[in-house]
Amino acid sequence: MTFLMKRRTLFGAGAAGVLTAPGLWGGFAMAEESTGTGAASGGGAFRTLKLGSFKVTVISDGTRASGNPHETFGTNQPSEAVAALLAENFLPTGAFVTGFSPTLVDTGSDLVLFDTGFGEGGREAGMGQLARGIRAAGYAPEQISVVVITHMHGDHIGGLTEGGKPAFANARYVTGQVEYDFWKDTARVGTPAENGHKAVLEKVVPLAEKTTFIADGAEVVPGISAIAAFGHSPGHMIYRLESEGQTLILTADTANHYVLSLQRPDWEVRFDMDKAAAAATRKNVFDMVATDRLPFMGYHMPFPAVGFVERKDTGYRFVPVSYQFDI
Repeated sequence: MTFLMKRRTLFGAGAAGVLTAPGLWGGFAMAEESTGTGAASGGGAFRTLKLGSFKVTVISDGTRASGNPHETFGTNQPSEAVAALLAENFLPTGAFVTGFSPTLVDTGSDLVLFDTGFGEGGREAGMGQLARGIRAAGYAPEQISVVVITHMHGDHIGGLTEGGKPAFANARYVTGQVEYDFWKDTARVGTPAENGHKAVLEKVVPLAEKTTFIADGAEVVPGISAIAAFGHSPGHMIYRLESEGQTLILTADTANHYVLSLQRPDWEVRFDMDKAAAAATRKNVFDMVATDRLPFMGYHMPFPAVGFVERKDTGYRFVPVSYQFDI
């Protein structure tokens, strides 16, 4: 199955640091290689897809149920509007579920992990399942050669360490320079970002000597490149995977809910640190995804977190993968 892409640029420079990404687009074909729950190994759910010569495995770190959707999504809208959109999409109006899905990419030369979930700190609540999922998918944490951190919120960096030691003993690390500089800065002390600052000091700073700090357009390994998509956090990055002319976009936290963030990209989200920039990034990224019929993987999309979007009213409708990669 081939998805043709016409544009060569992700988006032009825009508000609050939304940067360009020349040379992004090519053809895409992705076929499902295997699916499993990992139950036999005591691990989390995973799904593996083939991208050219790459093997892409999406792993569930767990899910979390929360109440009062309006307190998180559409915070600048009447609560009735949020409830109405949820009801229109056959979803409960008083609660929502968030999934957390790190991605493992086997390039043949490198084993690259994108984000690390909650780690041991999330296990009491049923999360922190990444390591089990990695093993269930047929790998071991010590095999991972590169760990990429899209941004430094706790559900992305919590699994960097285990028992006070690096969870991926043989890995080097890659993350955005802007993101790291923001969270490391002692100016965060006494602000709402102080807890994030402390988490970065604990989880990320000790790994700095093994970390490459990158900017927009940087290559992580051959076939994987970074794209600045600021707003959700000050240095939030998304990534382009390309192998044998086939492409998949890892959108990280550009959208945090498959209905509330995509169908209404202008609606403010509590976790977006620069809400105007985050909304601009959502529209730029998913307008391109819709126009060029691109597959994407979103960290908080319903597992296995891979799908497409089409335009719907003032936003986009999420179309999850089904059997199109089975034939």
